[in-house]
Amino acid sequence: MAQPPFFSRSALALASIASFHVAAQTSPPGESQPALKTVEATQSITITGRASLRNAASVAGFGDVALSQSPYSGTVISRSQLTDAGIASLGDITRLDAGTTDAYNAPGYWGQLAVRGYTLDARYNFRRDGLPINAETTLPTGNKQALELIKGASGLQAGTSAPGGLANLVVKRPQGNFVDAGMTVNDSGNLALGIDASHHHDNGMAWRVNAETEQLRPALHNANGQRSLLAGAAEARVGGLGLLEVELEWSRQSQPSMPGLSLLGSRLPDAGSINPNTNLNNQRWSLPVVFKGTTGSVRYSQPLAKDWTLVLHAQQQNLTTDDRIAFPYGCSAENDYTRYCSDGSFDLYDYRSDGEKRTTRAIDASANGQVSVAGMKHHLSLGALNTHFTARFNEQAYNWVGVGQIDGSVQLPSDPSLTDQNTNRSESSTELRVQDRVELTSATSLWGGLRHTRLQRDSVRTDDSRATAYSQNFTTPWVGLSHDLTPGLMLYANTGQGIESEVAPNRSRYTNAGQPLAALKSRQVEVGLKRRQGALAWNVAAFDIERPLWNDVGTCDVDSSCTRQHDGSQRHRGIEADAEWSAGPLSLRGSAMLLRARRHDALDASQNGLQPTNVPARTLKLQAAYTLQTVPGLSLLAFATHEGQRQVLPDNSVTTPGWTRLDLGVRYATRLGGYTTTWRLGVDNATDYRAWKEAPYQFGHAYLYPLPARQWHASVQIRL
Repeated sequence: MAQPPFFSRSALALASIASFHVAAQTSPPGESQPALKTVEATQSITITGRASLRNAASVAGFGDVALSQSPYSGTVISRSQLTDAGIASLGDITRLDAGTTDAYNAPGYWGQLAVRGYTLDARYNFRRDGLPINAETTLPTGNKQALELIKGASGLQAGTSAPGGLANLVVKRPQGNFVDAGMTVNDSGNLALGIDASHHHDNGMAWRVNAETEQLRPALHNANGQRSLLAGAAEARVGGLGLLEVELEWSRQSQPSMPGLSLLGSRLPDAGSINPNTNLNNQRWSLPVVFKGTTGSVRYSQPLAKDWTLVLHAQQQNLTTDDRIAFPYGCSAENDYTRYCSDGSFDLYDYRSDGEKRTTRAIDASANGQVSVAGMKHHLSLGALNTHFTARFNEQAYNWVGVGQIDGSVQLPSDPSLTDQNTNRSESSTELRVQDRVELTSATSLWGGLRHTRLQRDSVRTDDSRATAYSQNFTTPWVGLSHDLTPGLMLYANTGQGIESEVAPNRSRYTNAGQPLAALKSRQVEVGLKRRQGALAWNVAAFDIERPLWNDVGTCDVDSSCTRQHDGSQRHRGIEADAEWSAGPLSLRGSAMLLRARRHDALDASQNGLQPTNVPARTLKLQAAYTLQTVPGLSLLAFATHEGQRQVLPDNSVTTPGWTRLDLGVRYATRLGGYTTTWRLGVDNATDYRAWKEAPYQFGHAYLYPLPARQWHASVQIRL
């Protein structure tokens, strides 16, 4: 059915909000407020919460130490910041932090992020309340209080992980007594309803419930779907001192995903001539990707002797996925499988992998406290983490069905035959850690951490062939030093290591098939300066991260012609800065990164000095809010994003131009019918700028994703 004209759709969205007769949420008591200011209509009172640079990042493992006082870089993105920006998925947080960029962020699929140019590993770089989770799914944000990003020090918090950073989702916990209800719509007909309720009982028990449902109607063609979330958290005092916390979330999303466009032969298509809403996954037989997840945890905290606390924390995540897509890949007519054909055609495959099951179990025990040795205070954390991961799959379909066109005009027959095997995986790890913050003087602190990991990994094809198994032990150290130059001005430095582990594929073409490869150690050095005083907070950091690489060496086209081995490194050096400032009615937040990413010491000397694909050399993210004094409660919002050019091919022969996106919004906080309310109206990509947002090189193929077209969205919530 044809979409109504743009202005009619906008009017329909606003009418839907008015009929709901409620307005937007204020943050619950104790929950982090945004740095941007909110003014209530009934009183000219400005409410300013803690800025994200002043928040603590719990996943760092150094306790409740604000980021502005910690010797590493990080960002805490609050729930309120996400709401103001109209962000509902993790993939869109790239609009708020310059150090975080897109890394194959396909609409309708799980989001992939890069931090300081390194793509986070979905299996090893994500945490939920500090415990490992698998991010090969859509992670719901409705029951999350904040997202923590620790940059450059992931080896301190993870046994194995990609360098760049670690992402931690903080689950909402009971916070006072309130009920918030809300609705969000956009001009393409998307509708979301949600409720967030918290209650504390006199006997010390408390609970919180989050429920959401959304009819997904994006502007993207052939991508309608649905997603739902139901989550609950409860806590109770045990014996007057101990705290028992339990929580459980269930989520489901069903939506067709969007495959990327690509080069047309040697030509980069003009982004201005491409309809960004075109979805090549538009066959009559195309099925949605279905993500279902259930995650629950139990945490018990017990004070011990003076200044010490014991924490026992267990979590299990169960994921089920039906992964299906009409997938364009390569050009057999021109014998080039890295891109589409010169005439805009491509090979199309029917891909289906139903009933994928992924389970992650984690149990952590830690003791945290203080001791004094030789007159110096030590803030210690000792812990042990055991993680078990399994992935179980069925046979899959990956069948050529014909030749498509980039305008989506060609319909082809399906072929769901299960013709290909998949790979089942199992993994167990035990990690022992110690972290210490030593107060050398009143102005100087020494920070250190050591993590020892014992790892066992196994894999086998679904037909019981190509079995592999290996075990490894390794230790990753990290050390930092901070010194207060003046009150509120801190100089710091840190250095550390990270680990990545892999086995050579168990295929006949490999000379070392099924053999474990030597674990590769990345290394990171960072020096920074942080300022925190009054309404201004800022951080500037220079970093150097070097990551060794594995590669396939040889022709790799017949038996015993290929060897998987260490092949040089990828080195990322850069400067990253962020700042927050408020003065009267104006609040500003911004971040920037300059990055030099290059290949080094490659076996093929022609690769040395080349830039990695899909990594911009410069990024700038700005957010602003201005509160109108003449209309109490009314704030004007603006979000600007700039990213530089990206390399499309590994040989650096094609680049996408840089781009700038402007998002605008209005927030109005008032009292309506005796209830605290907030209304939000926003427009993303206000100038309707056309560009290639990112250029991921995945599966040996160059893909292109366009910047989404201009879209309006509006929301209204109420504190009941």
